[in-house]
Amino acid sequence: MTEKSFAIEGMNCASCAAHVEKAAAKVEGITFASVNLATERLTVSYDERKADFTRLLEAVDKAGYKAIDDEKERLAARPETDRLKKRLLWSLLFTVPLLILTMSVMAGARLPVFISPETSPLNFALLQLLLTTPVVITGRNFYITGTKTLLRGNPGMDTLVAMGTAAAYLYGIYATVRVAGGDSHYVHNLYYESAATIITLITTGRYLEARSKSKAGNAIRTLLNLAPPLATVLRDGKEKTVPASKVRVDELVIVRPGERFPVDGIVTEGITSADESMLTGESTPVEKDEGAEVTGGSINLNGSVVCRATRVGSATTLARIVKLMEEAQGSKAPIARLADKISGIFVPVVMALAMLAGTAWLIGTGDFKLAFTVLISVLIIACPCALGLATPVAVMVGTGRGAQQGILIKGGEALETARKAKVIVLDKTGTVTTGIPVVTNIVPVGDASKDQLLSTAATAEGRSEHPVARAVVNHAAEQNISFPSPDRFTALPGDGVEAAVNGTHILAGNRRLMTERKVDTTTADMIAEKLSEEGKTVMYVAANGTCLGIIAVADTIRPESAGAVHAMKKMGIEVMMITGDSPQTARNIAAQAGIDTVVAGVLPGDKAEEVRKIRSSGRSVIMVGDGINDAPALATADLGIAIGSGTDVAIEAADVVLVKNDLNDVVRTLRLSNSTISNIKQNLFWAFFYNILGIPVAMGLLHLFGGPLLNPMIAAAAMSLSSVSVVWNALRIRNVRL
Repeated sequence: MTEKSFAIEGMNCASCAAHVEKAAAKVEGITFASVNLATERLTVSYDERKADFTRLLEAVDKAGYKAIDDEKERLAARPETDRLKKRLLWSLLFTVPLLILTMSVMAGARLPVFISPETSPLNFALLQLLLTTPVVITGRNFYITGTKTLLRGNPGMDTLVAMGTAAAYLYGIYATVRVAGGDSHYVHNLYYESAATIITLITTGRYLEARSKSKAGNAIRTLLNLAPPLATVLRDGKEKTVPASKVRVDELVIVRPGERFPVDGIVTEGITSADESMLTGESTPVEKDEGAEVTGGSINLNGSVVCRATRVGSATTLARIVKLMEEAQGSKAPIARLADKISGIFVPVVMALAMLAGTAWLIGTGDFKLAFTVLISVLIIACPCALGLATPVAVMVGTGRGAQQGILIKGGEALETARKAKVIVLDKTGTVTTGIPVVTNIVPVGDASKDQLLSTAATAEGRSEHPVARAVVNHAAEQNISFPSPDRFTALPGDGVEAAVNGTHILAGNRRLMTERKVDTTTADMIAEKLSEEGKTVMYVAANGTCLGIIAVADTIRPESAGAVHAMKKMGIEVMMITGDSPQTARNIAAQAGIDTVVAGVLPGDKAEEVRKIRSSGRSVIMVGDGINDAPALATADLGIAIGSGTDVAIEAADVVLVKNDLNDVVRTLRLSNSTISNIKQNLFWAFFYNILGIPVAMGLLHLFGGPLLNPMIAAAAMSLSSVSVVWNALRIRNVRL
């Protein structure tokens, strides 16, 4: 199955989202449909052999909404905030004088004779009609969408607003006609100001909501803006400026100080430092010399360099991150299902309650004005927009906050799952450890010094590609120890190497090699045994048949591992380590990291089985790894977290990617999960509470016992405020300390 997303116009509440999902899911070839109200996008899974997107667009249109398939059309569309701002300004232009006019009368102020309700009732009514009509026209989208959805059996928020304001407006016209006919007492029950004010208040709420949602989606827009539009390439020996999207793989790209790298690549000429904070969240510049990898979107700080493009266009790291975030922000957390279920039936129930309450008050009191007020108030206050925004906006902000810290979360489900974790399983190599062997001990035997021992070993290992050999050679270079190139070199698989330089015969390898070549290692053996017990790889070094000493190499623990493990355990989570290494080495590393439970000597396929065993005990498991051998376990766990430097296979299998290769980011992921899910629960509580409290009040419960009756304008303000407050609450996640 393949996925595709569409921009959806016309949605304003959870009911709208549910109707779009339902319409899309009925189209042949569509296997799954999900709508995110916060991002206003429909994502579908489809069968390529059967799916017809023209039918999908038609189905969404028939449901009363508009689906936009073409990406260029979507991007060219005027931002929602701009449209709403224009509508709001026009509404305010006429609503403010209307309110001044009507409120003045209520306050007892005397109006000019020609518009006074006492002396010129018709003029008073006509002036209100004149001021209200432009507002109604400005809010025509309420009526267009509301009518469409009602006629198609899918009433939503716009239906409620349209019914309430249309009832008030049409009654006002009816009253005006009666005033023109001589029934001047109708001038005191026109309801024009209710219709205009409700439209203006709801438009205000939507404008504020759109602005807040825009802030929530800033993470993606910020990332998109990082990609420079142009690149300077070398073609036919000449510099040429081309669109960054037109750069070809293996093409040479020139990047000058202050410019952003347009593609991922490898430095072939020059030395510089790069600001990669956009990717890692770390502000410290990273040195880049020849052979170093650079990431598109990062800033070249000081030196002019030439890079060979390795990934371009949609394949760049930045483009992949943007795609991942779009998918994450378009996803739903399982906690949203409750709101979806309720919202799907909410609007029809509200319409029924409004009619029931209005009829009951009319029959019980005979007061049409009271009954009419109750009807409109219930229709307006019960709009379930806050319910629909409670989850997706929080997920949007949470994933954006994670991205700023180098934590790429693939969806709302991952955020919710992380919070439930009882066990965290860590891979060893490359996760708890650096994954890079380094020299830990240089122990001479006899008269040789440490420098002589290291120089001799580096000479012998200089031509070897074995990780242990590379560790020795790199350490010698770091210590500024010179070592000549050997005259003769022979690799001895499974044992070590043999070399000769300036008449000196050198052996470097394991004890078996020394025994075979009759080198006396009696003194060195005790040292070697102790170092082996510490989980280190031991190399014997001999020259002309004499053992010079031992060099120990080990994959060292990451500096942050012990602190991260302690933080996980402090959260009440059991931490385990699963590795294919020997039990001895595994126990040593685990002891350094503070890990109590170790499973060693595990084959790649068995890692997944070990994770499955833990899950079968009823405990939720997070697996953290970086290699190809970790991919099955990452996919098997409730939540897979891949260290960012790991393989593409591991990253694809994981639900969360840690760009910085920092185990502390696992802890930050857990904290972000807790904050986001708590925020969602707060939003859902207030959304439910608002409707549970507001509907009975609007139906006149307080008035039944002598209390006040809810004014429709106050109901509109409360409804708008509930949506805005949910979005603002979600925005607090941006400031959560991780």
